[in-house]
Amino acid sequence: MKAKLFLDTNVMLDLLGERKPFYDSAAQIATLADKGKIRLVASALSYATVGYFLSKYENTNVAKDKLRKFKILSKISDVSGEIIEKGLNSDFTDFEDALQYFCALSSDCNILITRNGKDFKGSSIPVMTADEYIKSII
Repeated sequence: MKAKLFLDTNVMLDLLGERKPFYDSAAQIATLADKGKIRLVASALSYATVGYFLSKYENTNVAKDKLRKFKILSKISDVSGEIIEKGLNSDFTDFEDALQYFCALSSDCNILITRNGKDFKGSSIPVMTADEYIKSII
């Protein structure tokens, strides 16, 4: 069974914004998805957030083009009313992290990739950085 990775907003931004020093491991994950070795999922919320930040630093059309290309590699997890309800009633201190977590669960992801692992304490699925994931499979 292929691993199904949920990418947190910060990892998606690392990849599409080519943010050093985090870009390389995020790009390796994207390459694995492109080769069909893993599956990627990101929340609709992440698309909005990443689009906003990318358009602050580069042309809006370039930002949209990056999101279009990423969409080919990944599935989108909707932020439903049920997910919002779960986030509001969770023990997460950060509401956005709660939404990301419940999106990962609702999409049947088996690993959550983030740079803020401490924000996902108590997760029922493994939480790793992109670098940790790459090191775990080689």
